[in-house]
Amino acid sequence: MQKIEIIELDPNNEAQKLAFKQINYEWIEKYFKVEKGDLASLEDPEKYFLITGGAVLLARRGEEYLGTSALKPMGNDSYELCKMGVSEAARGLGIGGLIGEAAIQKARELGAKRVYLETNSSLTPALTLYAKLGFVRIENFTSPYERADVAMELYL
Repeated sequence: MQKIEIIELDPNNEAQKLAFKQINYEWIEKYFKVEKGDLASLEDPEKYFLITGGAVLLARRGEEYLGTSALKPMGNDSYELCKMGVSEAARGLGIGGLIGEAAIQKARELGAKRVYLETNSSLTPALTLYAKLGFVRIENFTSPYERADVAMELYL
């Protein structure tokens, strides 16, 4: 079996952009509904994440893309970890942990002192993973996403 590697999105690589979009649509449509903010980021990750100083990471095995995560600058040395998902077929292989750790490392490289994320209380595996990565829940937050009922942060 080939090794799973984490790479940064090449904005000129259509296969990578398509994988980012498909993997995220897969989990969003399965559990929730696609919202306005999803459309903007998934249709143009370069504009939404890269040009603003963030990053998009992909987990792949050979030429097969298995997972994604993105970092979006929030100001004040904070980045939002978002669009983190693993394809249905690749769940249970530890990819979430790999891509989560890689995103935290990338946030450090970008100068982050804090990583913030929003999720949903029904996504138990995600909540467990985020806790293992060191994230803690925070109260009193507002989100542009209807589905977000949990916010977490990690100080680096």
